[in-house]
Amino acid sequence: MTVVDEEQRQSAPRPVGLGVVGWLRWGWRLLTSMRTALILLFLFALASVPGSVFPQRGVDPGQVARYFRDDPGKAEWLDRLWLFDVFRSPWFAAIYLLLFLSLIGCVLPRTLTHLKEIRRRPPAAPRNLGRLPYSAEFEGELTVEEAAARLRKRRFRVDTGPDWVAAEKGHLRETGNLVFHVALLVLLLAVGAGALYGYRGNVLVVEGDGFANTVAAYDRYVPGSAVTAESLEPFSFTLDDFQASYIAPGHEKQGQPLDYSARLSVLDTPGAPARTFDLRVNVPLDVNGTLTYLIGHGYAPTFRITDGDGQVAFEGAVPCLVSNTGTYESECVIKVPDAKPQQLAFLGRFLPSTLPAGEAWISVFPGAANPTVQIWPFAGDLGLDSGEPQSVYDLGAHKNIKPLGTMTVQPRPLAVGESMDLPGNAGKIEFTGVKEWITLQTTYDPGRLPALLASIAAVLGLVFSLTVRRRRVWVRMKDGRVTVGGLTRTEGANFADEFAEITDSLRGPTSGERDVR
Repeated sequence: MTVVDEEQRQSAPRPVGLGVVGWLRWGWRLLTSMRTALILLFLFALASVPGSVFPQRGVDPGQVARYFRDDPGKAEWLDRLWLFDVFRSPWFAAIYLLLFLSLIGCVLPRTLTHLKEIRRRPPAAPRNLGRLPYSAEFEGELTVEEAAARLRKRRFRVDTGPDWVAAEKGHLRETGNLVFHVALLVLLLAVGAGALYGYRGNVLVVEGDGFANTVAAYDRYVPGSAVTAESLEPFSFTLDDFQASYIAPGHEKQGQPLDYSARLSVLDTPGAPARTFDLRVNVPLDVNGTLTYLIGHGYAPTFRITDGDGQVAFEGAVPCLVSNTGTYESECVIKVPDAKPQQLAFLGRFLPSTLPAGEAWISVFPGAANPTVQIWPFAGDLGLDSGEPQSVYDLGAHKNIKPLGTMTVQPRPLAVGESMDLPGNAGKIEFTGVKEWITLQTTYDPGRLPALLASIAAVLGLVFSLTVRRRRVWVRMKDGRVTVGGLTRTEGANFADEFAEITDSLRGPTSGERDVR
């Protein structure tokens, strides 16, 4: 290479990179492509799957708590990945927002193009109709006006020339496609509106107790970003009774639930007259758009606990968490911080339908046919004054709590009305009865109705997109001969039968027809 060539090479202009604007344009085109939109839609559906596989805190916090109790190591990693709060996770929100932007970038240009296409006249007839995929030729006296009228009768958009007629049909296919994508946008907006202006809360209510729709009354409350305490509908109710029915013993599917029903006395507003409502599964209580669903139930045995000084330190119902959903064996914890001279605590195992099994006792049916409860007593400092939060369903691992007396693996269960004296003259515990509890989820979602309408529109749009065919028909009339040509713009569409019907409607009763193709 000579010196001159080297100087020319160095002085030649170098390629310019895309730059910031160029990369942004490239990223926007990639994001708004139909392929990207379909991939994001698939990821959106795939990301929703863990929400149905793993229990969600907003739906069943009790099940999440049991997950942490049974396998804390695995539960901790699942919680780090937001798999117990899938629909509030950052990665789900990222897919949601990218899909929203991608659909906007896809739909708006296509909508503008489609509107222009609808207003455009059908293209003029080609010179040689015999070269089209569908064509026919016959002799007959057919005028332009007659051919146009017959095609309009078949709902074609028609344009005419001196000796030809052009007809087009099937724009509803693209319209349905656009309606489907616009409905997805509306659906995403409705979900976003629900997350912003809606709220949901979970609460456990025992028979005979009441509930008021306030923030403090919820066991778990998840408000939207724009929701305040004043936004909640001011209704209240009392749980008068709960009934659960099961398939009777002796049947192959014994113990399977048949029906759940909770009778409520509802006050829609403070001071309003009470009304009775039967709350059932998938039959929620509706108060001005705020829905309350029945999502679970269990047993709450009642106890009277007398301390060592002879005073009643506790009396009431204790909700038990279900440990066996087939027989509704349940576990509960009773904490008695007011007991004297030392604080008391109890672990309880509730058996709805008790039968002996060797040296142990089991429940054989979820209904309360023979309810008993096994008791393990403890005494010591419960640590309630330490300021550390505690679960009412967990005794914890406090070092200052010691078993009272000799702990047995299977203590004799107490029937209703029976009592057990505590060792060391620490008092007495009496099993006084059985109530039931229900778990409720109260939700307010302003985007629920728009989401429903958008879903219906999406289904209809998809139906039109899959069933309607885009097709064009041309007719030329010259020297007593009529040539008909047809073209379908949808791959795989069977246009032959329809084209034959169109040709039959155009030719006269005595015309001799000759198929060109």
